[in-house]
Amino acid sequence: MTEPTQTVPARTRVAPSPTGDPHVGTAYQALFDVAWARKTGGRFVLRIEDTDRARTVEGSEQLIYSDLAWLGLAPDEGPQNPGECGPYRQSERLPLYRQYAEQLIEQGHAYYCWCSPERLAQLRADQAASKTSQTGYDRCCLGLTRDERAKLPGFSPDPVVRMLVPDDVDLEFTDAIRGQVHTPRPDDQVILKADGFPTYHLAVVVDDHLMGITAAVRGEEWISSTPKHLLLYKWLGWTPPAIAHMPLLRNTDKSKISKRKNPAARLEWFREAGYLPEALLNFLELLAYPPVHPDTEVQSFDEFVACFDWAKVNTTGPIFDLAKLNWLNGAYLRQLSDDELAHRIVTYWEQTGEPGAADPRARAVVAQAAPIIRERLTTLADAAPMIGFLLTPDAALGMDDDALATLPPNADQVLDAAQEVLAGLDDFRADAIQAGLRTALVDGLGLKPKVAFGPVRVALTGRRVSPPLFESAEILGRASCLARLGALRARLSA
Repeated sequence: MTEPTQTVPARTRVAPSPTGDPHVGTAYQALFDVAWARKTGGRFVLRIEDTDRARTVEGSEQLIYSDLAWLGLAPDEGPQNPGECGPYRQSERLPLYRQYAEQLIEQGHAYYCWCSPERLAQLRADQAASKTSQTGYDRCCLGLTRDERAKLPGFSPDPVVRMLVPDDVDLEFTDAIRGQVHTPRPDDQVILKADGFPTYHLAVVVDDHLMGITAAVRGEEWISSTPKHLLLYKWLGWTPPAIAHMPLLRNTDKSKISKRKNPAARLEWFREAGYLPEALLNFLELLAYPPVHPDTEVQSFDEFVACFDWAKVNTTGPIFDLAKLNWLNGAYLRQLSDDELAHRIVTYWEQTGEPGAADPRARAVVAQAAPIIRERLTTLADAAPMIGFLLTPDAALGMDDDALATLPPNADQVLDAAQEVLAGLDDFRADAIQAGLRTALVDGLGLKPKVAFGPVRVALTGRRVSPPLFESAEILGRASCLARLGALRARLSA
C-alpha cells in the first residue's frame, strides 16, 4: 500500500449513495479529498454508489451535485462532467464487477454460495445462542457444485459470490492517518449479490483501481473491512491506494450522527437553516484538524489546503457542536460587505420561497438594512424576522404583547412629541432623527433615553427589541413613521 505524497498529483474520490438527502458526512469527507487533490495538483472524483436499488431515492443524486457545488467542492470528474474513467455510476458498471468476480472464482479466491437468506439467518441465530467465538459464514457451499448443494437444506437457486479468506490473511495495514492498524479476522464476505450487483467491498476495489484513485478516504467504520479489500487488490494484481480512515462525526452524547436522530446530519439542513457554505466548511475542517492560525479559528478553505497534512488529522471522534458553527457563521456574516450580505439574504430568500425575494422594494429595504442587522445575525434565516417590520404595510403592523407591556404611563405624551419632531425634520436621516428625538424627549421631557425612545420603538417596530431605532426610522421614511406613531397613539386613546 502506497503512502500519500505531496509530489505526486493525487486522485481522490467521494462515493455517496443516492438514498435520500445527502449526509453531512459526505461533505466532511469530500473537503479532505478536495484539499489533498488541490494540494498536490491532482483531481477529485465523484462516484455514485447506486447498487442498493431498493433504497435509491429519486432526486437524491441531483442533491448530491448541488450540495457539493454549494460548498465549493464540485468534482473534477463525475456523472455530470465525465472524464476517461467513466461511467461514474456503479449501476452502469455491472459487467466490470461480474468480470472480476468470475476471475476470482477461476483463480480459487472466490466461490458460489447458494445458501438461502433463511439458512443464513438461522446460522447467525445459532451462533449467537451458543456464544461461539467463531462467527460468520460456515463455508457450507465451499467446494460444492450447484447440484450437490441443491440436495442440502437451505438452498437458493440464485447464488452469491463469496471471497475465500485464507487462514493467514494479513490483519495489519498502514493507515495514512492512524499509522499501523490491526483488525479482527474477516469472514468470507459476499462480493457479488444474487441480482448481479456488487457489494461495497468488490465495487470499491474495482472502481478505485480503474479510476486511478491514489488516496481512498472513508469513515472509520470501514477499518475492519480493509484486510478484505487489500486481499482483493493482491489477488487481482493491483497496487492499493493510500487508505485514510476519518473519525466519525458524533452527537453531543457521543453517539454516531445520523439523519434519523439529528436534523443537522442532513447536508440540506444547513442550506435551509441559512448557514454560509464557507462557514460550514470551516466548521467541518476544525472537527478533525487543528486551526490554521494560532490566534483564530476563522480560516479560508484555501488556507486549509495550503497547510494540509494527513499527519495532523485528529483521530478522536469529533463532537458536532452547533454552538461553534453558529459562532463561525456569525463571524463570516460580519466579514461580508454590505452589498454581499444583502445579496446572500435575497438569494437565501429565493431558495426558501420567502415572498420578499421577488419584490424590488423588499430588495431595496434589505440593501438598506444589511448594515444595521449584520452584528445581530447568526444565520441568514434571522434576517426575515428581524426586518419584517420594515416590509410590513403600516396598517398591518402588529404589536407584541410584551412590547405593549413596557409602555410607560406617559407614552401618549412621548408619541405626541415624537410625531411633532419627525413631521418637522428637514433632514430625515438617522443622525438628524436621533438628534431631534433626543432634544424633544430626553432634554425637553426630562426622560431617560430608555424611557424616552421605548414608545417610539414599539410604535415603529411593534417590538420591545429591534435593530437600531434611528436607522430603522430612516429606512421606513417619514410617512410610515408618522402613520405608525399615530396608530399607537390612537390605540392608547381608545
